[in-house]
Amino acid sequence: MSQIGLTFLFLGIAALLLLGNILRADIVALMLMLALGLSGILSPQEAFSGFSRSAVVIMFSAFTLAEGLRHSGLTERMGLFIIKLFGKGEKRLIFGVMTASATLSLFMNNIAAASLLFPSLSGVARRSKVSLSKLLMPLAFGTILGGMATLLTTTNIIVSGLLRDAKLPGFTLTDFAPIGLPLAFAGILFMIFWGRRLLPNQSPAQRHEESDESDDLLNTYQLAERLVRAEVRKDGGLDGVTLEKSGLREKYHLNVIAIQRGRFTLPIEAKTILHGEDILLIMARPEDSIPVSLMDILIILPSGEWQQDYLSTPNMKLIEAAIAPRSHLAHQTLKDIRFEQKFNARVLAVWRSGRSIRTRLADLPLEFGDGLLLQGTEKSLILLRTEPGLILLAESVPSIRMTLRGWFAALIMAVTLILAVIFPDNIAEIMLSGAVAMVLIRTLNMDQAYRSVDWRSLFLVAGMLPVGVALNKTGASAMLADGILLSFGGAGHLVLLTGFVFLTVVLTQVVNGAAAVTVVAPIAIIAAQQAGMEPRSMAMAVALASSMAFMSPLGHSVNVMVMGAGGYTFRDYARVGIPLTILLVIILLIILPLITPIG
Repeated sequence: MSQIGLTFLFLGIAALLLLGNILRADIVALMLMLALGLSGILSPQEAFSGFSRSAVVIMFSAFTLAEGLRHSGLTERMGLFIIKLFGKGEKRLIFGVMTASATLSLFMNNIAAASLLFPSLSGVARRSKVSLSKLLMPLAFGTILGGMATLLTTTNIIVSGLLRDAKLPGFTLTDFAPIGLPLAFAGILFMIFWGRRLLPNQSPAQRHEESDESDDLLNTYQLAERLVRAEVRKDGGLDGVTLEKSGLREKYHLNVIAIQRGRFTLPIEAKTILHGEDILLIMARPEDSIPVSLMDILIILPSGEWQQDYLSTPNMKLIEAAIAPRSHLAHQTLKDIRFEQKFNARVLAVWRSGRSIRTRLADLPLEFGDGLLLQGTEKSLILLRTEPGLILLAESVPSIRMTLRGWFAALIMAVTLILAVIFPDNIAEIMLSGAVAMVLIRTLNMDQAYRSVDWRSLFLVAGMLPVGVALNKTGASAMLADGILLSFGGAGHLVLLTGFVFLTVVLTQVVNGAAAVTVVAPIAIIAAQQAGMEPRSMAMAVALASSMAFMSPLGHSVNVMVMGAGGYTFRDYARVGIPLTILLVIILLIILPLITPIG
């Protein structure tokens, strides 16, 4: 088989793995890199060249700089200030949230920007009487829109590197702003005047919290049909045994969510000792209903009115949380991390992909973006706040106090960005110098710097960059460009530009934007050169199109991040994202030729 055929075969296999969500994108990228190297299509130096590219250095440095700025407290203060500045109405608050997230994402990774504002929004929503589900998707979309206006976005960095590979000038820090800022503003206006109407009215937890009847939660999470009331037999096997050692959850998959003793409802804690005549509210699947072997220690009771206020006790509270980006909790079960014992809180339900998971939670592997509905005490809340792998949607978030070192960190960031604009050819060296300076002034240490890096994205980019080299080296890019020009070249430059934008947008919804742009951009650059178009304008259009990840939560990890807590489904993203994407594509195709020549 020819080298071109092998390259297409490897790309096809990688596409299937990504589309089927069989393997993670970073693993697929590394496998693709190795396949290109081992097959002889690329030399060892070419195969591993992604790790030495300036794009990877810029990404690493940007993560570290952003983390230093977060430690300074400035970004949190700025974000909350912008949110408060715009008032309490739904429209004004959406404008504030999206403005804050877009502003932060100009110089921070999108996930980092969203993570700063995410915890505060629950309290802001409650105080403003605005549904949290009306704010979380705008938060995610705001970070994506802001990232389109700066070079410091993964896909923009990749395309800039591919231009340099083609012996063309790369993009500077501000090249995207003239087009990206109007796109961001248009996206914000869309969400304020139309998009918000397409969002769910309330998140799952809010439908409970804002209801007059506590049992509304049972309906929201479809828990009612799973509930059983049982009394602990006096002198039976559970009398005098702690909840932790009862085996009800681990052995029988029965989740005790309330204990009534006389007129009092007890806290659900691992060390709570069960007594005879205690009444338990148990959640279980129909197939896991209380087995005959437990009948000698439990007495099944008819449904009782006390269920309606079993969560409304002075010492118990509902706590909303989400699995944080790069959390060590992801892919682990509640049993593995001893969640209940560690935090003194019980997981009542997990919201994932638009549905509630209510039973057999102990053995359920957690996923990034899962929304957790927890039941615990004030002590539980304090413990949960110490866990970096969780984002709490709390009434208030402890503010980070600005220090002299924090102001120095802000100064380093400002100087770094200014120098990057003045000396665009040395942007990698300048960004890395700024990151090192953050460590030298002890805004953060090296361990914190390493933890701040999204290594998945870094390895994804390093693995995918050699693909562009292979496409150019084998002539695959030229062959595909010739085919595209033969089919559409006669229709004009704008049609060709539209075709590449459309192709990139579609691929971005189903595979990572970085993977999509690595394949499309080399072909688009060569096609533009052969058609007599300006290749940098074509590359910019493809880069911006790869950021339009609005139609599916799979398009960008920040969409997954807010999905659980917002109670969103795939349909919600499609309903809001499709018209938003169409609008932005139209605007892009109108203003790009006006700002930068395409032919």
